[in-house]
Amino acid sequence: MNGHNVSNSNVKTKRKFYPNLQVKKFYIPEEDRWITLKVSTSAVKTINKNGISAVINKFLKKGYI
Repeated sequence: MNGHNVSNSNVKTKRKFYPNLQVKKFYIPEEDRWITLKVSTSAVKTINKNGISAVINKFLKKGYI
């Protein structure tokens, strides 16, 4: 996403907004292994809420992975 930095004198310079990505390890009990994913913080909250297995199955069903 693009935008502007706006100084006190109202001079606008271009800037970019990046997603808040984190490298996180998740344990999959069905496969008895750990996986490392680079996910956004909102995705970490979703995985914690629904569970890693449910999220992976949802992505497989939608064709994302």
